[in-house]
Amino acid sequence: MAISQTTNQLVAQTNQSRQWYRIFFGVRTRILVCYVLLMAFSAVVSIAVIRQVLFVRLQQRIEKSLEQEIEEFRLLTKTNNPQRSQLSGDEIASIFKVYLNRNIPDDDEFMITLINGQYYKSSPRALPSYVKNDSYPINYWAEITKPQYGHITTQKHTIIYRAEPITRGDTHGVFVVAQSPAGEYHDIDEAVMVIIEVSFLVLGVSSLLGWVVVGRLVIPLRLLTETARSISESDWKRSIPVTGSDEIAELTITFNEMLERLQAAFATQRDFINDAGHELRTPITIIRGHLELLGDDPQERQETIELVTDELDRMSRFVNDLLLLAKAERPDFLNLKTVEIGLLTEELYAKAKALGERDWRLEAIASGVIVADRQRLTQAIMNLAQNATQHTNDGSMIALGSLITNGTVRFWVRDTGAGIAPSDQKRIFQRFARGYCGRRSEGAGLGLAIVQAIAEAHGGKIELFSRPVGGSTFTLVIPLKLEQEILSHEPDFNRRRRTSHQQLSRKRS
Repeated sequence: MAISQTTNQLVAQTNQSRQWYRIFFGVRTRILVCYVLLMAFSAVVSIAVIRQVLFVRLQQRIEKSLEQEIEEFRLLTKTNNPQRSQLSGDEIASIFKVYLNRNIPDDDEFMITLINGQYYKSSPRALPSYVKNDSYPINYWAEITKPQYGHITTQKHTIIYRAEPITRGDTHGVFVVAQSPAGEYHDIDEAVMVIIEVSFLVLGVSSLLGWVVVGRLVIPLRLLTETARSISESDWKRSIPVTGSDEIAELTITFNEMLERLQAAFATQRDFINDAGHELRTPITIIRGHLELLGDDPQERQETIELVTDELDRMSRFVNDLLLLAKAERPDFLNLKTVEIGLLTEELYAKAKALGERDWRLEAIASGVIVADRQRLTQAIMNLAQNATQHTNDGSMIALGSLITNGTVRFWVRDTGAGIAPSDQKRIFQRFARGYCGRRSEGAGLGLAIVQAIAEAHGGKIELFSRPVGGSTFTLVIPLKLEQEILSHEPDFNRRRRTSHQQLSRKRS
């Protein structure tokens, strides 16, 4: 009882730790974190770019305003300007006075005039403390002798200016138009702070919505997990409903198809174990029974030994066939070489004639070459020929042949025995399928399964045509390759053959 309680507590603790792990490190959390980081990165970059663009535009506007003031000042200083008639007395002082009276500076803009190194007048009259008389900017501008554009930085302010010197005789004057963008910089920073606050608010709301949306998106993944946990070896019938046509739907379809394949594989495995157990149980029972009843009579012992040997040989053939079918799933099942079709057909006919007293006929011989495993093809055709002898009587006709058509080579075995019912034509290629046409064939029922495995390993197939009266025709269809392609592309052909074999195996399962 104590052990059971301890186990339950450990399971509860494990589940709780898994839940916490899923909350902090699950797919939903990781997707949301990536989403938030991406949005935050985008917001930071966007805000930095917006701020820089506003500063650049402010700089361009200031430069344009200063340039406009300088151009208007230069126009007043020209000798052919009609406004010069309003000038009187000292020409430079009159020019400065007329210009300042007629022009109103923009916000944060001020115009300063200097004559012979001394402050003269300004607009507006009340100047900031950092550009008053005897300040560093005033002393610097008083010494300018050429038109100049630049920046002056004081302790707390940056001044953008354009200076235009003017000389008349011994009088030297300087006209300066300047702006201090500190106020507009402050306005830009305030606007950027508002953008940052709004961005954080949007990011928070988007994160909450993202958490909900991602939770809905990962619902199929949770269903996959729950379905996988609920599946046991005896229950493969569950499937997940498919909604939509996105990647999640494709994953769901693939998972459902995998379940179907696994169900088919387990059913095949179960049937294989049952059939193999039955096939092996019979000879083992026979051997055990005869050995238990074995007496001292020499003749009886000899008969028992022969019977036991025969049963052991049958078990050995059965095990070898099973190993062959298992090896057919491996890429190295075939030993591919260039095979001359006509010569192979004649050899198959010569070997088949030794299987029984039948009316053996060679109907056609194809001319050409093929990339194939000669021994496996021989094994497949001999299985078909042996199968034909088991379902025909002495003297019955059995025909063999080969033909090249539509890029394939076809090897067939045709007999005149009893036909195969349509309901049995697919079943007979399954493992341990025996007893069609009202007769029970010898062996374990693996011959046609081996033939089909050899055909599919070559990238081909096995075809069956049968009529109730007139016998059956089994045709092995193998893709054909030209000889020059064989010699230059044989490794690539092996790779494509393995890929084709895997696809056919998945389709068959």
